[in-house]
Amino acid sequence: MSYADTVFIRMCQDILENGTSTEGEKVRPRWEDGTPAYTIKRFGVVNRYDLRREFPAITLRRTALKSCMDEILWIYQKKSNNIHDLNSHIWDQWADETGSIGKAYGYQIGVKSAYGEGEMDQMDRVLYDLKNNPFSRRIMTNTYVFQDLKEMHLYPCAYGVTYNVTQQPGEDKLTLNMVLNQRSQDVLAANNWNVCQYAILLMMVAQSCHMIPGELLHVIADAHIYDRHQAIVQELITREPYPAPKVILNPQVTDFYQFTTEDLWVEGYETGPQIKGIPIAV
Repeated sequence: MSYADTVFIRMCQDILENGTSTEGEKVRPRWEDGTPAYTIKRFGVVNRYDLRREFPAITLRRTALKSCMDEILWIYQKKSNNIHDLNSHIWDQWADETGSIGKAYGYQIGVKSAYGEGEMDQMDRVLYDLKNNPFSRRIMTNTYVFQDLKEMHLYPCAYGVTYNVTQQPGEDKLTLNMVLNQRSQDVLAANNWNVCQYAILLMMVAQSCHMIPGELLHVIADAHIYDRHQAIVQELITREPYPAPKVILNPQVTDFYQFTTEDLWVEGYETGPQIKGIPIAV
């Protein structure tokens, strides 16, 4: 069994058994038919994954790992807020006629600010600090910028990343760890998608800085299962799990800005059947 399966099953059981319902409350999301999208939720879910042991992909159903990587490259490498730079359609409903999602995600990563004697954007500063001052406790990115919220078509869900470096006994290379902060998460639609995305980001940054990818700590303020997802989740967590896949990056790429989805190599990813037609609340 993949360790990510164990974490996912335990989290879903906890939400379903011990969560609180928003039914009858004033909620923003709506289903396609206009019905309020209520949830059962848990506050303050924290999950930890160790990439030195295995890649955190669930096997209960397939997570599209190259699509995960494509979206993370869109945000942190291309620093784009335009869906025409993305190879999937997951952001289409939030884009305007030009393809823009407003001053969100990649736009914020690309904003430059004064640093030292010059200017750097958020991702360039992360890479610079990890290479030049790796034990700094100030290496992070943030896309939840209050003055720009009114110009975002969707407020960021996974908004903050903190990088932290450790020196493991007996290791020549430093270990790079990450905290992912998320204000809100649709557990069925997005949980393992986000986990795999940021695991890949951690791997790419670590390889670019000649480090070992270590732990990914995922902090979710509001982890919820929508009312129309509950039966799907209950079936999903009864499925037979499989061992975790082997996921590595092309070792020849050592520049963060040179990675493509072709550099993600996946072996032995056996999963249960995909769930099609999951309704998404907007």
